[in-house]
Amino acid sequence: MSDESSSPASYIRLVQHLIEKCLCYDMDKEECVKALEKHANIMPAVTSTVWKELEKENKEFFETYKKDHGEQRTSPSSEQSSASRSSDDNDN
Repeated sequence: MSDESSSPASYIRLVQHLIEKCLCYDMDKEECVKALEKHANIMPAVTSTVWKELEKENKEFFETYKKDHGEQRTSPSSEQSSASRSSDDNDN
């Protein structure tokens, strides 16, 4: 097996690892896509594709994650945090 054939697989594993890091920080898909584009120079289409594959392979995890993530977004402290993130975005 040549280095060229393993390179795409290594890249996908890297993106998967970075997505898992985003999940540790309670980021949703959109936040993760933006963060990886900005900080790791990963094209949004690549992140979205890998995310979708992870969802397929881990349906139960992502269903729970989305449910928990949605509940966190609607709590008062999360709304305040989201508002501060929005103001940070406007500063750029």
